[in-house]
Formats: sequence, C-alpha cells, structure tokens
Amino acid sequence: MRKAGETDARGVQDGEDGSASEVLRYFGRQLALFRTKAGLTQTELGRMTGYSESSVAAFEHARRIPQPDFVDRVDDLLRAEGVLRAGKEFLELARYPPHFRNFARLEADAVSLYSYENQTFPGLLQTEEYARALFRVRVPPLGDEAIERFVAARIERREVLTREPLVLLNFVIEESVLRRPLGGTAVLKGQLERLVECAELRNVKIQVMPTRREEHAGMAGPLVLIETGEHRSLAYVEGQGQSTLISKPESVSVLSRRYGILRSQALTPWESVALVKRLVGEL
Repeated sequence: MRKAGETDARGVQDGEDGSASEVLRYFGRQLALFRTKAGLTQTELGRMTGYSESSVAAFEHARRIPQPDFVDRVDDLLRAEGVLRAGKEFLELARYPPHFRNFARLEADAVSLYSYENQTFPGLLQTEEYARALFRVRVPPLGDEAIERFVAARIERREVLTREPLVLLNFVIEESVLRRPLGGTAVLKGQLERLVECAELRNVKIQVMPTRREEHAGMAGPLVLIETGEHRSLAYVEGQGQSTLISKPESVSVLSRRYGILRSQALTPWESVALVKRLVGEL
C-alpha cells in the first residue's frame, strides 16, 4: 500500500509501453487526415516544414516522435486550429519510459536538483553512446526504435544543465560506476571526458564516493532531491523499472539529511575531477 505523500509512478515495464504507441498512432492519424484534407503529399509537406518525406511518413505511421517545432509548423500549415498542437505535451512524455514521465515534468521546471547514483552515470550527464549502451542491455530487450527514442529523449534532457536561469545541480556518483566499461572502453572514456566537461559548468558540482569508504549513508540506493519552480521540495527514487515521487515533508527531510551526509563522505568536487582525469589517462 502506498503511503500518504507518495506518488506512485509504477506500472508498465520499459519494453512493454503501450500508452506511448497509442499516442503516436493517434497523432499520426490526425496528421495524415489534415495533410490529405489540405491536398498535400508527404513530400510536399516535408518540403514546407524542412523535413524529409521519410520523416513525415515515420510520423504518420508512429515510427518516430515529431519534434515540437514540427508540430507547431504543421498545425499552422494544415490549419488544424490547435488540434495537432494540443498533442505536444503527450508526445513529449511519450519520449520517456513509463516510470520516468512524472519526474520528467518536474525536472524540466526544477530550480535545483541533487542526485546520488550507484549503478550508472546520472542521465543528465550521459553521452549519447553511453545512454545507447545502457538501453541495449535492458532485460527484457528493447526494440531498436524504442532505444533510439529513449536515447534522443535523454540527450534532450541535458538542456537542464545550461538552461537560464541556471539550475543548481549536484551529483554524487559511486567510484565503481566510473570504472565499469559499459559499452566498451571507448564509450567509458568518452563518458568520463564528458563528466569533466560538465564539472566545468559553474552551476554543476560532481562528487565521487570512494569505494573504500568505511561509512556510507547511501546504502538504501539511488535518490534524487528536487526543488520545483513553485519551490516544492520532492524526492524521487527508482529501481527495476518502477519509481516513486515522494512529497511528504517528513520523508523528504529524511532523504535530504541522508544526502547531506553523502556529500560530506564523498570526495570534494576538485578531488573528484582529479580522480576522473586520472581514470581517463589510464584508458
């Protein structure tokens, strides 16, 4: 039973997401209807919007998720009077695995975000190659289209790093994550180099939790603390394709204190960057 103050985002596993497909199919059918009504071919509509015929066909047949600018353009060009544009929010959410969608809304509007990861690099810091390698090892396996959709969405999320006004970001990452060659040595090296680049941003602090620490406040697993644009403090935890958003102040307070101890136990940001650079040199 879910406790009061917790929003359950659990449900469909990543590889079995029917809701995203339904959203794409509905939008695709509406797009095809309005295009036909306007007397345009896929080639002509593609030329008018700056997209290829194959892209328009992929949108209509629910094989790809259209970008927001495409939705805006076709809504105006086809005189859909907001019918196509109304689907933008649902199309954006369809980019993400089911268990992550509620959090994606909050992350896009965050003023601060603190994250602890013990299995993978945080999504906001991942390279495209690392993200693809991560999705390729999912069990049960994802299809190629789902993998590319999730990779594209993860890369788009990186806008949070440089969005104005700047979001205050802190990441604590287990040292073991920095040494796991997921996707191969070249992918890991590129990911470590990306970590160094992100650490140079003045609103981003990255800390490494040494493996040999004798005290560790994060044994309960990964967590994210987030302050929303409305200055609500929330916590997010996930695992095994399921997730929970926690809003109860007492519960968020416990996790905030836990994260504070984690930061004190981890290497400083400067020590962490030095360690990452050393690991890059070893690869």
